Amino acid sequence: MPNDKPQPKPANPPPTSPPASPVVPGPIRPFIPPFRGPGQVGYRVPDHGRGSVIARKVHSSEVLLLTRAASPQFFRPITVRVIRVLDWITYDGWLWIDAYQLAPDGTALARRSLFFMPEGAHWVKAPAVVPGRRQSVRRSPVRVGG
Repeated sequence: MPNDKPQPKPANPPPTSPPASPVVPGPIRPFIPPFRGPGQVGYRVPDHGRGSVIARKVHSSEVLLLTRAASPQFFRPITVRVIRVLDWITYDGWLWIDAYQLAPDGTALARRSLFFMPEGAHWVKAPAVVPGRRQSVRRSPVRVGG
C-alpha cells in the first residue's frame, strides 16, 4: 500500500533562477565594399540603416588622435603623425598605417604600424614643435683609405 503521508519539504529549497531569455540576434547588415569612384577613393561606412557614407580619407603627414572609438587597442589614447597608408587587405572599414607616435610637445617617440577604423579617428591640429630642441649627434672623424 502506498504511503499516503505528505512528504516534508526541505527547510531551504534550492534557489530557482529566472527562465532564460532567448538570444535574439541583431539585424544582419549587408557587406559594403570599399568605394572607389571616379576621382575619389574612400571607404564606405554603414550609416545604421540610412545607406552608407564615405568616411574621410587618411593622408600622410596628418595628425590623428586614436581612441577606443578607432580600435580597442587604444585604451589610452595616442596621437600619431601618419607616415603612409598601407595598402594591405583588411576588414571593410579598417585601415593599416605607418605612423610616428607623438609626445605632447609634438616630437616623435616611436614608429608604429597601426590597425584602426578611420571612422573612429579624430583629426587634430599638429602640435607645434619647438625649433632647436633636438640635440645634435656627435660624430667622430672617419678614416678613409690607407
